[in-house]
Amino acid sequence: KEQRENIYFWAKVAVVVAEQIYKEKGQGKLKKEYVVDFLVNKGINITIRELDILIESAVKGLNIIQYEVDHN
Repeated sequence: KEQRENIYFWAKVAVVVAEQIYKEKGQGKLKKEYVVDFLVNKGINITIRELDILIESAVKGLNIIQYEVDHN
């Protein structure tokens, strides 16, 4: 469980950084490549399917936070 939480933590960090680097629309592929490279460089070895799920979860969380900031 702790390892999974650690992986998710780093996935969230990578997603936030990728969102800051690639701010233009249509750069989703670059963002994903950044996140994948970041996690691989951290020594995190998971399947592409697991990685996709982690990235989607992190992006959804970021979007929820952004929505709350924008509407409060």
